[in-house]
Amino acid sequence: MAASNERIREVIDEYVRLVATGTADEIVALYADGATVEDPVGSDVLTTAEEIRAFYGGLEGLDTETRLVTARIAGGQAAFHFELVTKAGDATYTVTPIDVMAFDDDGKITSMRAFWSGDDMVIS
Repeated sequence: MAASNERIREVIDEYVRLVATGTADEIVALYADGATVEDPVGSDVLTTAEEIRAFYGGLEGLDTETRLVTARIAGGQAAFHFELVTKAGDATYTVTPIDVMAFDDDGKITSMRAFWSGDDMVIS
């Protein structure tokens, strides 16, 4: 039986929160063994926990805020739009990806694909 929509929503909320304030280990803990990450779509697909941990490790220590804009959940999968704002020096970088995730029966993420490109980045 697939994870409930409520459980998937909890994971999405936790994911968005941890992208701003968590550690790579905390984010990786949301993923199932054997999960994949493609962020952004078209880049190399990360297939090991070590690769995924290194990817999210790049967020640690940044001055970042996130906000979930909207989410749609169906059939053990979710698509959600969120805002990621990072401050570095005098510049603020804002990107609003649409992430598509699949989940296992326990609500662990089995795949994540992030739809965004450099053209979507707003620098102010």
